[in-house]
Amino acid sequence: MLQRVPDPEQAVLKRSWREAVHELSLIERPSASEGERSAAELIAADLRERGRETVVEQELAHGGYWWPLGLANLLALLGALAARRRGRAARAAGALAAGVGAAAVWDDVGHGRRWFRRALLPRRPTWNVLARAGDEDGERTVVFIAHHDAAHSGLIFHPALGSIGPRLFPRLHERAGRTLPILYAVWLGPVAICAGALLGRRVLRRLGCVLATGTVAAMIDIGARRSVPGANDNLAAVGVLLALAERLDRDAAAGVRVLLLSTGSEESFSEGMEAFVERHRDELAPQSTEFVCLECLGGPELIVLEGEGMLRMRDYTLSVREGLGEAARRAGVKVTRGLRTVAASDALIALREGYRVGTLAAIDHTKLPLNYHWPNDVPEELHWQTVEDALAVCERFVLDRARG
Repeated sequence: MLQRVPDPEQAVLKRSWREAVHELSLIERPSASEGERSAAELIAADLRERGRETVVEQELAHGGYWWPLGLANLLALLGALAARRRGRAARAAGALAAGVGAAAVWDDVGHGRRWFRRALLPRRPTWNVLARAGDEDGERTVVFIAHHDAAHSGLIFHPALGSIGPRLFPRLHERAGRTLPILYAVWLGPVAICAGALLGRRVLRRLGCVLATGTVAAMIDIGARRSVPGANDNLAAVGVLLALAERLDRDAAAGVRVLLLSTGSEESFSEGMEAFVERHRDELAPQSTEFVCLECLGGPELIVLEGEGMLRMRDYTLSVREGLGEAARRAGVKVTRGLRTVAASDALIALREGYRVGTLAAIDHTKLPLNYHWPNDVPEELHWQTVEDALAVCERFVLDRARG
C-alpha cells in the first residue's frame, strides 16, 4: 500500500471532507500504530481549521484481536491434549484450560473487561480525536462516533463468502434480520473441548479441536496481513464528522452540546472507545447524553441498526433508534430498519456504560458492509450519495434535539 504521511499543518488548507477521506486512505494505519497517530493529527488539524476546539488524547491499547483470540483457542487445544490422558485429574486439567479459553473468548468478543489480553499481552499508544461543536453550554449532549484506524484483511473476509447465502437461499436471506454469526465458531471450539473433557466424549473434543485449529489458523492469517485503506470502514464516517464540524454552529444547535469523536483502535475491539469513556465519564451524564455511532456509511443502502453483538445481541436504545428514523424522514432520506449486525462497534461500549445509543450504517446486497476488511475498500468504491444522506440525517438529528 502507498504510505504517505503529510504534514498536518500544510495538508489542510480548508480542504473538503471528501478530499480528507482520499488523503487519509493513503496512510497505512492499523490500530495503535504510527500511521494511526498521523491520521489522528491530520483529522485534528482539519477540525481546528473548521474552527473547532480539538484535542488528541493518547491512550493505551493492545491494538489487535488475533493474539487474544488465537491464544485463547491455543490454550483450549492444549487442554484437549491433556484430556487425552487417562484419569480424572487429566480430564479436569484439560477442561479447566479449555474453560478458561472459552471464558476469555466470550469476554473479549463480547466487549467485556478484557482480563485475558490485559493480563498477558503488551499495550502501546493509541490516539483519539475529540472536537466540540454546537452549544457548549447546552444541557443535552450528542456524541457522534467514528474511527480512523483501519482493519487487517484476511481470507475469512473474502467477499465471495458473504455472497454464498444470498445466492443459495435468496428468500431466506431477504427475510433475515441478521447475518450468520460466524464468531460463534471462535468460541464454540473451546466450549466443545471443555464439555468433551468433562463428559469424557471424544467426539466433542475432536469437534472442538477442528474449530479451535481453524480459529488459530484464521488469526495467524489476519495478523500476518497489512491493513486495508478503510475508506468505508471507517473514513466515510470521519468525513461526516468533518462536515458536521462546519454545519453545527451554536445557534442551530441551541441547547445541545455536540462532541465529534474519532477513536483509535476500534478494530482491536473498541479499545480507544473504552479509554474515552473512562476518561470522560464524569462529564457525560447518562441521563442527558446520547451517542450516535457512524459505521461503514459508504454502502448503497443506509440503515438505522436495531442492535449488534458478535455473540450476545444487544439492542440499541429505542428513543435513539426512533430519533434517527424520524430525522431521516424529516430530511427526506430513505433508511432501512429492522436489521441487526453480528459485528461489533464502539456503540457497544457506550451501551454497556448505560448511555442511550444508536448506530447509523450502510450495507450492500449481502446485508454486510461494502468491501468489508478487504483491500478494495478505497474511496473510489464509495457510494458518496449515501454518505451525504447520512450527513443530512445526523444534522437533522441534532436540530430535532435542539427543538426538544
